[in-house]
Amino acid sequence: MSNELKGKVALVTGGSRGLGAAIASALADQGADVAITYVASAEKAEAVVERLKAKGVRALAIQTDQADTAAARPLVARVVAHFGRLDILVNNAAIVAKGQKVDDPALDSAALDRQWQVNVMGVVASTRAAAPVLSDGGRIIFIGSLNGTHALVPGVADYAGTKAAINGYARGVARDLGGRNITVNVVQPGAMPTDMMAEVFGSTVAPDEFLDVHPIRRLATLEEVSALVCFLAGPNGGYMTGSVLDVAGGAVS
Repeated sequence: MSNELKGKVALVTGGSRGLGAAIASALADQGADVAITYVASAEKAEAVVERLKAKGVRALAIQTDQADTAAARPLVARVVAHFGRLDILVNNAAIVAKGQKVDDPALDSAALDRQWQVNVMGVVASTRAAAPVLSDGGRIIFIGSLNGTHALVPGVADYAGTKAAINGYARGVARDLGGRNITVNVVQPGAMPTDMMAEVFGSTVAPDEFLDVHPIRRLATLEEVSALVCFLAGPNGGYMTGSVLDVAGGAVS
């Protein structure tokens, strides 16, 4: 534990599994106290909290549905009430609707609409709720996707659109909060071995034709992406803002 973030409080949305849990763990390794959110997996969320506490930090799991934009302010208020402050917001929670082309007669519009609600409006609501109480010199980090700038495969139009929207929003928020030395950046992972990848590819093992477009011919690890988040959250990330950073093995280089 380096303690670079000791005394800081982080909120990681969608922190009960996958990348969110890895980010929460990495932030705790740097000394940060961490709140995570979850929708339904209370047992997994509490297990994450126990692992964080074992690192010697304070931790809290809060049940909330990011699709409900009205829940954002009570969420942030609870974090501040429990920890006394908020320094780092990691907007990680997102969903992916099963890939369908836009001309598919069986297009699941309801699932795609919920994807927009969670991935965009829910993230916007969390950011709006956190911004007024975030400490000066704080951090907002959005977890985007390489699809936000490059639609890599058919059937991701709406998902790519949600992530592209976040890129533009983050740049605007960076302008809004720069006067308070709050940095705002987007981390764009490529494919990672997570449940979300399994929903897209049907497996956490990437097909050869997908790996073939990567100069570094493998998937990103959760630890590699989490390390960039920690850098942006830490003292050495204080002059980076409004950036969209790829962690994708050069897939679009």
